[in-house]
Amino acid sequence: MNARSTLALVAACLLPLVAAAQYQWIDKDGRKVFSDRPPPSDVPANKILKQPKGGPVAAEAPAAAAAAAGGASAPAAAGSAPKLAGKDKALEDKKKQQESAEAAKKKAEEEKLAQMKAENCTRAKESKAAFDSGTRITKFNEKGERYTLDDQQRAAEAERINKLIASDCKQDRQ
Repeated sequence: MNARSTLALVAACLLPLVAAAQYQWIDKDGRKVFSDRPPPSDVPANKILKQPKGGPVAAEAPAAAAAAAGGASAPAAAGSAPKLAGKDKALEDKKKQQESAEAAKKKAEEEKLAQMKAENCTRAKESKAAFDSGTRITKFNEKGERYTLDDQQRAAEAERINKLIASDCKQDRQ
């Protein structure tokens, strides 16, 4: 790369930074300040070098200049400046809609979970009834072969079913 193309590249990178600084003023120490935000209220209007057209400082500058000159129209000019609202109604409405959508989604998930627990409870109670009836219980192994539970396997399965009932059927007892 030659020097010209390097210089052009650096200038192109810095161009957005210069364009973003819409306000320019001289601070109390005599330094030039560039910012995309308006200067603090303690900066006099004659120290503001550059500001966007129609910005909030542009509306305050004539009032500050009139007040500095001691004119009687300063309160009238300050009263005619548009007052900025602290909140954006559209943004608040959108936030409320998003919160209500999240609450509805959470409620639907909770209802789905409650329904699943109720179904598990029903199946566990049916299994317990089958175990309590004394009938033979058969299962299938990993090869697909049917086998009958012996007393030890039957006791372990009954304990597992009782734990399921204790955990999933809590709301039935309340």
